[in-house]
Amino acid sequence: MSTEMSTDQNAELFELAQQLRVDAVRAADAAGSGHPTSSMSAADLAAVLLSRHLRYDFDRPDHPGNDRLVLSKGHATPLLYAMYLAAGAIDDDELLTFRKKGSRLEGHPTPRIPWVDVATGSLGQGLPVGVGMALAGKCLDRADYRVWVLSGDSEMAEGSVWEAAEHAGFENLGNLTLIVDVNRLGQRGPTRHGRDLAAYGRRLRAFGWHTVEIDGHDIGAVDAAYEEVRGVTDRPTAIIAGTRKGRGVAAVEDKEGWHGKPLPDAAAAVDELGGRRSIRVAVHKPADAQPRRAGGGGDLVLPRYDKGDEVATRNAFGEAVTALGTARGEVVVLDGEVGDSTRAQFFSKKHPERYFECYIAEQQLAAGAVGMQACGYVPFACSFASFLTRAHDFFRMAAIGEADINVVGSHVGTAIGQDGPSQMGLEDLAMFRSIHGSTVLYPSDANQTARLVAEMADVRGIRYLRTNRGETPVIYGPDEEFPVGGSKVLRSGAKDELTLIGAGQTLHECLAAADILAEEGIAVRVIDLYSVKPVDAGTLRTAADQTGCLVTVEDHHPEGGLGDAVAEAFADGRPVPRLVRLAVGTMPGSATPQEQLAAAGIDAQSIAAGARLLVEKAVIRPNPAA
Repeated sequence: MSTEMSTDQNAELFELAQQLRVDAVRAADAAGSGHPTSSMSAADLAAVLLSRHLRYDFDRPDHPGNDRLVLSKGHATPLLYAMYLAAGAIDDDELLTFRKKGSRLEGHPTPRIPWVDVATGSLGQGLPVGVGMALAGKCLDRADYRVWVLSGDSEMAEGSVWEAAEHAGFENLGNLTLIVDVNRLGQRGPTRHGRDLAAYGRRLRAFGWHTVEIDGHDIGAVDAAYEEVRGVTDRPTAIIAGTRKGRGVAAVEDKEGWHGKPLPDAAAAVDELGGRRSIRVAVHKPADAQPRRAGGGGDLVLPRYDKGDEVATRNAFGEAVTALGTARGEVVVLDGEVGDSTRAQFFSKKHPERYFECYIAEQQLAAGAVGMQACGYVPFACSFASFLTRAHDFFRMAAIGEADINVVGSHVGTAIGQDGPSQMGLEDLAMFRSIHGSTVLYPSDANQTARLVAEMADVRGIRYLRTNRGETPVIYGPDEEFPVGGSKVLRSGAKDELTLIGAGQTLHECLAAADILAEEGIAVRVIDLYSVKPVDAGTLRTAADQTGCLVTVEDHHPEGGLGDAVAEAFADGRPVPRLVRLAVGTMPGSATPQEQLAAAGIDAQSIAAGARLLVEKAVIRPNPAA
């Protein structure tokens, strides 16, 4: 525990803060870009934290007792990297590679650096992610580490911040401290509240936070604030620090127009700040005590379903993730107050200590999953697919940060029926396919769902599983395997005249259409494209060669979904087959599920009619050599 500072210690910390400012100026000057003024305002806050209150072993970034430091104001990387230099984690030569090609010191922090847990830079995400980390520390690890989040004042306007603030207050996260650098100036001018510290304090206290309002350039006051918040254990804490952007350099201090720009005369600025220093900080290391993780362990026993049974894939997900949680203690589930519908509730009844209710706050839901995976957990974040669109930026940033999370969207497509379009996931495949390195899965029956839940838990990156509201027939046996990147050919023959491609709900419509066409003497192939990304290009190309025409059928808007995934399998210069897309091209209303499918032209009768027309007009020709 820190003790009251002496006059000499105060002076030493002032010098360290000046060093952080100097090094931030130098790094941005070497790069020719960056945010030195945003770094300079928080230098005193950073110096005191690094030297006296942070518990971190830079030689062991995976130490379970390490504090977590999240730079929510991710543009202030010159400050973060200057801290690393002061801690001896990097050298001066590397500092000056800031923002250069090949350097791990990027413009905004990413986990390419071992001491960075999550990517930041899209403002308003650090606190929500920090809440996820704090929940892991309090409820799962039961560890003593503290989560520190350094935030700018501009981002306090983000709704995601207040989702996080309320959640932290509700959960009494006494291991979470938010440091708000209130430097008054945003990118284009003054922030909403300027330097009105009380405005931020009132809002946070309304959500149950303990707040301390200080002069962020008073070293003694900063240290006292850190001491105070470390003593508060029954609620989250916030240090609201009044600062001045560009502190210490008269040409830029508290002046508009210098956001995101190197200083006009870096050499003069360094001189004004007292010149270069080479202070090195012996950062306090955490105790060696190991966290006490929640239980779990044993063989994975997935649920098994009989062929012909009618089971909703959302039910199979709930039962499968519960079984996965029984076998693996690191599996956690988060839901956005729809667990009775997503069936995440099944997990909550069996493993309540690893189930996290995020309420109607999808941004916090996504961020909580990112924070927990950074602490070594395997999260499944669940909601209606339509509502996950609110959290797209969190998933995008999670991919930048190489996060490993599972996302499950239920109630997809028009097949949900009478609830209407506001509840229908019709854009989710496009959204998740667009995320770098993502995996997108859309099972059609219960056994396939259970297997894919187990598969996706060990895939890297952002993994998305799409589940149906309504019941569908079980068509696969419980021992069938479904590797990510695969597909299943369910109807096939030498005389196939075209190929129907479906997934989830539409696979069953494709199978019914194939039966209708078979009675008319028209043979068609049917492919279950359960892995929408990565797609099974080999099977698709074979089908194109042998049948001449591919017809995709999806309960999703035509943009970015199944049809585009199939088309992209031929984007490498291969001959493109005749490709016909059946999708939801109009805005649905309220109707029964079967009426919805018919209105969208993706039910069995519509599929059969389209296929019949293609064959009758001789638009396609099977390859006789195939």
